[in-house]
Amino acid sequence: MTTAANQLLQTLLQLTPADRAELAAQLLESLDSEIDDSASEAWDKEIQQRIEDVRSGRVKTVPWSQARVQIRSESC
Repeated sequence: MTTAANQLLQTLLQLTPADRAELAAQLLESLDSEIDDSASEAWDKEIQQRIEDVRSGRVKTVPWSQARVQIRSESC
């Protein structure tokens, strides 16, 4: 990372979490200028399948607090 980018990062880290999240989203969006229609269609199908899996009972949901503990224990 360049010195200018690092200085900018240090300044931006002083923003509120909400402002940093919005900035991050906009930066990520600026990197993804091309839309892949086949990828969008694949994601739409995947999302629909997951919704159906939950609604039909094929998969069970867990509270975020429980999922977070599980994710953290697996990453250590």
